[in-house]
Amino acid sequence: MKTRGVLLLVILAGMKINFSLGQEILGKPEAVSIALENNFDIRTSENDKIISGNNASIKNSGYLPTVSARGNATYAVTDNHQVGDAGSRDLNGVATTRLSSDVTLNYTVFDGWGRQYNYKILQENFKLTELQARQVIENSLINIFSSYYEIARLTHNVQNQKETLDVSRKRWQRAKYSFDYGQNTQLDVLNAEVDYNTDSINYLTNTQLLENEKRNLNLILGRDIGVIFAVDTTIQYTAGLQLNDLMVAAENNNVRVLQSATSLTNAEYNIKFNNAANIPKLGLNAGYSWSHNDLGGTGLFNKMTQKGPSIGASITWNIFDGGATNVRKQNSKVAYQNQKISMERVEMEVKRDVANAWTVYQTALFVLKAEQKNVETNQRNFDRTVEQYALGQITSIVFRQAQINLLNAQLSLSQAKYSAKSAELVLLQLSGELMNAQF
Repeated sequence: MKTRGVLLLVILAGMKINFSLGQEILGKPEAVSIALENNFDIRTSENDKIISGNNASIKNSGYLPTVSARGNATYAVTDNHQVGDAGSRDLNGVATTRLSSDVTLNYTVFDGWGRQYNYKILQENFKLTELQARQVIENSLINIFSSYYEIARLTHNVQNQKETLDVSRKRWQRAKYSFDYGQNTQLDVLNAEVDYNTDSINYLTNTQLLENEKRNLNLILGRDIGVIFAVDTTIQYTAGLQLNDLMVAAENNNVRVLQSATSLTNAEYNIKFNNAANIPKLGLNAGYSWSHNDLGGTGLFNKMTQKGPSIGASITWNIFDGGATNVRKQNSKVAYQNQKISMERVEMEVKRDVANAWTVYQTALFVLKAEQKNVETNQRNFDRTVEQYALGQITSIVFRQAQINLLNAQLSLSQAKYSAKSAELVLLQLSGELMNAQF
């Protein structure tokens, strides 16, 4: 038992040296800034926005004309047998060369408004990608501060465990001194040592959990997991939150609601896009061509060159394609109805989620106040216990129980503080106000 106690003293002394070196404070705004730049999910979503922006460009809409160029060259060596009014002749090993090139411009003047609605669909897809990127950022912020506040909670826990450990060490030392002077029994010394060892283990365990959570936050932030830092343990709660205001905000700003509305608009445009398939389409084309043929003496004219511009127009009309267009039109209408149903469901789910989150938030605030009161009560009780223990008016068992009660109350208060803040952030995320929240 004594060997174990000495070993724990050595370990704790080494840890005290490590923690006393001082650590950089990672502020909440700094954590957000680092995450926006380095978080893996956020970086991926930003790249998705670039792709979607490219797809929504006018260059991908069909509005612009197309220009193509073509060139061709042919060289041949042939044997020819020619027959005419003047007789016949044989020409062997005749070399002929044919060269040609052209540039063509095509432009769709009218396609039944199909490209107009296709372009609108692309624009809505870009909006949807932006909302998806926003959702990724919001979820990342929730994950970041879930880890950040867990570090803050564990920091408090380590501090509370350290204070408890200091009290237990002094009690153990006092018990040994008292035993040496015959004022105590060996049992009191052993009990004090057991409590000290227990508190040492708890301190080590919480310290390990703290370091693990710091590495986890470094990973979420997208930086080296070995970066050493401490966090700001202060908390600012958002004042004046009202359920009705949050409900209204969720209807207008919740990212899921906005995504559903965008998908509904897309479904409406898709109906109009499919309707355009039955409308005649008008196109224009213009070009310039050049060709040169060297017949190698096989004809009346051995060489011939042609060049010049051309212009034309075309009209196409999909009169009947076996019913495929009608099937697409019918399916797009059904898809629109399904999207309306989905949007109604999302709106109801969001209202439910806000109501549930509000209940969790209110409960967390109540628990926070209760735990604050509980700590105050247990602190007064422990202070009186310390005085009575010093006077020998209570046993070590009573003292230890008061010590444990205070520690448990402190740990519960730490949990309640950060649980209330986490509940607040979830509520703000559902209402679409997370990006403006006080972290």
